[in-house]
Amino acid sequence: MQDFENMKFCQSCAMPMESEEIYGTNADGSKNEDYCIYCFKDGEFTSDMSMEEMMDFCIEKMVEIHPDIDRAQATAMMSETFPKLKRWAND
Repeated sequence: MQDFENMKFCQSCAMPMESEEIYGTNADGSKNEDYCIYCFKDGEFTSDMSMEEMMDFCIEKMVEIHPDIDRAQATAMMSETFPKLKRWAND
């Protein structure tokens, strides 16, 4: 069973970061514990998108990966989570 209270989530896309292999990288090559490899590489975000664009992308992925979650549920979860993530908190 996973310990969600202590689990790290990407502060850009909210993906669970269950191991260091998923951590993004800083400019000096060190691991970045805030962002995943898909969102952050070599000290920069991998894509220049708005929070809404990121949410749309992640909603598609979530319903694809989790057939038990429909688009409305995924949208509700993302709408609550994303504004609290570091990358989007100041938007």
